[in-house]
Amino acid sequence: MYLLYNFFLHLAWFFLRWVAFFNPKIKLFVNGRKKSFAHLEGSVSKQGRYIWMHVASLGEFEQGLPILERLRLDHPSYKILVTFFSPSGYEVKKDTTAADVVAYLPFDTPKNVRRFLQIVNPKLVLFVKYEIWPNYLRFLAEKQVPTLLVSAIFKKHKVYFKPYGGFMRKALDHFTHFFVQDARSKSLLQSLKFDNVTVSGDTRFDRVSEILKQDNRLSFMESFKGNKACFVGGSTWPEDEALLTEYINRSGQPIKYVLAPHNIKENHILSLKNSIQKKVLLLSEVEGEDLTQAEVLLVDSIGLLTKIYSYGDIAYVGGAFATGLHNTLEPAVFGIPVIIGPDYEGFNEAEELVALGGITVVENLEEFSQLISRFIADHEYLGQLGRINTAYVAEKKGASIQIMDYIRTLL
Repeated sequence: MYLLYNFFLHLAWFFLRWVAFFNPKIKLFVNGRKKSFAHLEGSVSKQGRYIWMHVASLGEFEQGLPILERLRLDHPSYKILVTFFSPSGYEVKKDTTAADVVAYLPFDTPKNVRRFLQIVNPKLVLFVKYEIWPNYLRFLAEKQVPTLLVSAIFKKHKVYFKPYGGFMRKALDHFTHFFVQDARSKSLLQSLKFDNVTVSGDTRFDRVSEILKQDNRLSFMESFKGNKACFVGGSTWPEDEALLTEYINRSGQPIKYVLAPHNIKENHILSLKNSIQKKVLLLSEVEGEDLTQAEVLLVDSIGLLTKIYSYGDIAYVGGAFATGLHNTLEPAVFGIPVIIGPDYEGFNEAEELVALGGITVVENLEEFSQLISRFIADHEYLGQLGRINTAYVAEKKGASIQIMDYIRTLL
């Protein structure tokens, strides 16, 4: 099976290099990997002892961050390497101070894996959530390097639990320990005779809980919001924005609106601005402007959404009308109700908060309008839903403590 797997990897790499001529994101993916080994050889210290964490993209990096921060504090003699699969994660976090070295993960071919491990020579490896690469895992096991899967989720429909999933089940054999988010995942692994499993929860709860301790003040938000209610639409996609802009254009509610699109390219931001029939300001243009007169603030930069949520009275998290729901925990931790679209299956925290009532699902403009009207008219209802979210996040934190307790036995 490894021969067939490796053949398809080489075929995929050939195809991606061809697609890169036409797709900017794939071009980043390909060109970044062409430079990976030169970057690693120039950055990895031969005298250093490395802990390596691999993540798919930005969301998984945020899950791993509480562990990285604890590793820095508890094991300062070790250096940290973080690798990304996706350009959208790497390009945002390539300069993070949470790691000593940040790189793209070379493709999972035997030649690449041998060269990568020769350069890095990791003493401990952590893969986050879904990242399971058979060749890396096989060679790490041969070198007897402790390898953990953290904040993992397993679902019954995944290949590991299918009759034809033997090759990927074999890859799971190489993990030293699994730290999973829920009892369902543990039960599924136990059905495959894995007993090295701990239900630790999701490290993202530790990450968002830390947000409350940081300074979240933003002077432009204080000026913009004033004493009015504030609606924050975060990580929105065109499908979300079609609903939100239609509501904003029709609404007479005394609300200030912040929209932080997922796509902040200039042409998209200008198109979105032109679709709104109220006084709109771009964040990049607020200098010298009277923010009290603006009704809508468009965020055309990255890195501020978490702090902006702290000023919200109502939050909308995008993606559940489009490609996939974004992070609902970031607004939830501030104790405000959260609204999402209908496609949230597979996002555990969203499923649980919908059941509890802290997150409300809307499928169309009419439902959205009625919900906003109720929030504005009924402050007790608004606060009730917000308290559900606060309690939920507080109850779920602590995963990184369990993982760090285990890591101390390995280092």
